[in-house]
Amino acid sequence: MSKESAETFESTPLNEAPPASDPAVENSSSANKKKKKKRSKNNIKNISLIYPDEKYPEGQWLDYNLKRTSEAEEKYIAREQQREQEWNDMRKAAEIHRRVRRNVQNKIKADMPLTDIANTIEDATRKFTGAEDLHTMENPKSQGIGFPTGLSLNSCAAHFTPNAGDKTVLRYEDVLKIDVGVQVNGNIVDSAWTHTFDPKYDNLLKAVREATYTGVKEAGIDVRLTDIGEAIQEVMESYEVEIDGKTYPVKPCRNLCGHNIAPYTIHGGKSVPIVKNGDETKMEEGEHFAIETFGSTGRGFVVPGGECSHYARNAGVQVPSSQLGNAKKLLHNIDTYFGTLPFCRRYLDRLGEEKYLFSLNNLVRQGIVQDYPPLNDEPGSYTAQFEHTILLHPHKKEVVSKGDDY
Repeated sequence: MSKESAETFESTPLNEAPPASDPAVENSSSANKKKKKKRSKNNIKNISLIYPDEKYPEGQWLDYNLKRTSEAEEKYIAREQQREQEWNDMRKAAEIHRRVRRNVQNKIKADMPLTDIANTIEDATRKFTGAEDLHTMENPKSQGIGFPTGLSLNSCAAHFTPNAGDKTVLRYEDVLKIDVGVQVNGNIVDSAWTHTFDPKYDNLLKAVREATYTGVKEAGIDVRLTDIGEAIQEVMESYEVEIDGKTYPVKPCRNLCGHNIAPYTIHGGKSVPIVKNGDETKMEEGEHFAIETFGSTGRGFVVPGGECSHYARNAGVQVPSSQLGNAKKLLHNIDTYFGTLPFCRRYLDRLGEEKYLFSLNNLVRQGIVQDYPPLNDEPGSYTAQFEHTILLHPHKKEVVSKGDDY
């Protein structure tokens, strides 16, 4: 603005009428004012009508110039965010688990081959997780089967799944433990139940189911593991079962136990006993635990025996490739498709591996892979299992695998 125009502007009295203007310009200006007035009137209304959900835009977020959050607080926040992701992964895996077992429970029949039961469970798990073809997945270990489907009969308590060519069928008089794992980003839901046709086993199943529920109830932050085992033992041993005219006390399988679950590791290092054992170790906030109990009409003690089907890579064990020989390719595929997740021989067959048993046994001998043979109580006995996975939140525990069935 020039000095002259500034002086003119300042010297004009506020109440003095402006000089007359061209009528055409005046009419045009008046019309524009009416348009603006009309448009403004349409845009002005109660703000609640514009945001009916009462959720209003946030302003700009800026960090404080001064550091107000301590390093410990930042670590806590980061850990909580990580836990939220883990818990959501576990809930996804648990929902898949519920749907998988609902699907198979409707299909199990007497005289059905165990291989067909395993395929029904595992094919459904692969479909729900999108892991139908590991070869085509960008990350084959991102989600899918958590461990081989356990289908252990009668005196065999755990770690049996059929190998290729197995002709075992489920009979009406059998007691079948079905142990299923689902994993999402390495977060594994481990849950099991026992299937029978004959009602004479009802009390055996009831004893083990109630013992598992007791373990779930007793578990919590800062609870000693031995105390959980003691409570489980007390409940299970309060039952007996009559089978074919003979009465048996229900005994906990004292060398089997539950366990904590770590990412991509089904047994995370802590064991949850099912008898009092003096272990003063405590459960901690944020941990995942599989609470599982096994009851038996036999001696209540299992030993390994029978053809092995379950295996898992030992984390951290490295052997120079020059010492691997023909096992080098097999180990590469194990690392690529399973990592430290347990696998079985049927899974290697599915990947196209052939004549691999010698190489697999070589990896076992070198300690690179751990074998897990079937675990059996005395012949002629019957064992049952129930299991749930729980999450220890800061304020409550979540039985993430709970369903309407058990």
